[in-house]
Order: sequence, then structure tokens, then C-alpha cells
Amino acid sequence: MLSPVNADPEHFASNTPHSAFRVPRFARRAVIDIGTNSVKLLVADVAADAVEPVWEGSEQTRLGRGFYEDHRLRPEAIADTAKAVAHFTQTARAQGATHLRIIATSAARDAVNAGELLAAVHAASGLPVEVISGEQEADWAFRGVLTDPAFGQRPLLILDVGGGSTEFILGHGGHAVFRDSFKLGTVRLLEAARLADPPTAAELAAMRTQLRAFLDQEVRPKLTPHLARLSPAGPGLVGTGGTTSILARMELQLTDYDRARIEATRFSADRLRWHVERLWRLPLAERRALPSVPANRADVILFGVVIYEAVMAAFHLDELRVSTRGLRFAAVLP
Repeated sequence: MLSPVNADPEHFASNTPHSAFRVPRFARRAVIDIGTNSVKLLVADVAADAVEPVWEGSEQTRLGRGFYEDHRLRPEAIADTAKAVAHFTQTARAQGATHLRIIATSAARDAVNAGELLAAVHAASGLPVEVISGEQEADWAFRGVLTDPAFGQRPLLILDVGGGSTEFILGHGGHAVFRDSFKLGTVRLLEAARLADPPTAAELAAMRTQLRAFLDQEVRPKLTPHLARLSPAGPGLVGTGGTTSILARMELQLTDYDRARIEATRFSADRLRWHVERLWRLPLAERRALPSVPANRADVILFGVVIYEAVMAAFHLDELRVSTRGLRFAAVLP
């Protein structure tokens, strides 16, 4: 039996035996993803477009802490991130990965001192870092979600909410007709907000107004023309990333990681609003005590859930589905 890197139930080591992976001529590959909030590892058996997770883990290093004041990565955040990458490099090799890549997203591509991060990671792990564009991040999020055949038929709007950016991808039949990365993320909002504890009703109202304005000004002009070309039924909304996995665990009252049950979860707009308002009423200590919420994500979860709520309202989407697959599931492919 494999064991997880840490006790965070959002991240786990798959117990799927190798014999259960039916696709022949697999390769065991790994990807380390350096995000604005956390560093994540996926080790998987891969063949063609099939990805079978073997081991997954996450360490929160909050690379984006203090970043949005001057777009400089802080030395402590760089050091913590490099240490986490070195640890995951060892873990990936211990799990038998024969190919390992390291990618970095929003904070790294926006930082004026990104070179310091790349040098520290290389020194700690011996491997180079690929800083990917927002467009590449969106492409990989789309391809990663589609490694689940359940999402292969209906037009989809895929939302990948991260710490520093959010990717919107609209596609159908395996082909993306729109994809873009926007400067909207949970750590980015957290760094700008100075919320009371617990947040007040006025602060939630202000955040909703801020997000509605952002979507109207930045996202709607780009996305709406593509939505108009779809059938009247519109796309299905799929969320990938930590926020929706946490939401699903809250809905199901899970304390462990059950991929099948998480991905079967559906949220109506009303039900999502219920979760938003519940979380925004709780002080940080009580959010940390919720068994389905990782303690180190109890601050950023406020912003993740309200982003999804705002998108559902802005584009009149009646259901949110959950995918545990995304960026890393594409980045691990050959």
C-alpha cells in the first residue's frame, strides 16, 4: 500500500494495482506543478491519451505570498517551494517514474525575479523548470479533463481556478473553441482583501460585486461570442482544481479522497450559494476545523467558491460538475 505525502485528504496515493491498468505499453511518468498556492505531484501510468494516477500529493508553499505588492517572489517562498520540489522529485523516482517534468504557472510567469525561483529549484532538484503560458495552461486543463471519457460528448465550459489565475476553456468533441487565462485567483484575491474574521455580509456582497464587474469587463466580451454559437442548451460547467474537490468533499461530508464519488458530485446554483454563504459566515478557526476542508486552504477556499458562484450567475449556468483531472493530467502525457 502506498501512503500519502501528508494527511491532507485532498491529496492521496492511489491504491489502484498496476494490473488494473488495462492499456498496454504504459510508461510511468510524473509531473511537478509549481502553482501560486501549492506544489503538486502526479505520478501516473500513461499510454496514448490514457492516464491512470498512481500517486498524488501536494505541499502548500504559498509562492504568491506578498507577491502582488511588487510582483517579486519572496526569498522564503522560493526556498519553501524549492524544498517541496526536491522532496517530490525524490518521491517520483521512488514511485518508479522514468520521466519527470517540472512546470510552473501564474506566479512564476508574472514574477520580475522568476530567475531566482528557477535557479533555486534547479539547485535543489537538478531539473529545469518549464514556465508555461496562460494559453498553454488552459490547453492542458482542457486536455486533462478530457482524459475522463465522461466529458467527451456535451459542449463544456471548463474552469480551472488557481491561486494566481483562472483559465476558461470552451470546447466540444475534444476541440477547444476558446481558451484564455485571466488574472483572477484565490491567492491573488486573498492578498488584496483585508477581511474581518469572520467576514461580514457586506464584505461578501462587495466581493460578489467585484467579481461580477471583473467578469463583465474582462471575460464576457471574449467568451460570449463563442457561447452564442452553441445550441440553446449551452455548455456544461466543469470545475477542476482544489476548490471543486473540496466543495465535493464538503457536500458528501468526506474525510478521505474518493475520486469516483467526488467526480459524481453535482451542484445547482442554489446549492453552491448555500456553501458560499455558510463558509463566509464562519471564522477561520471554524473553517479549519471542518473535516472536509484542509486546514491550510481554509483561507483561500472563500475566494474559490465565490468565483464559481459568480461565473454560474454571470453566464446563467445551472449546474457545476467536478473533475479531479486537469493541468497535470495533460502535462504528464508524452
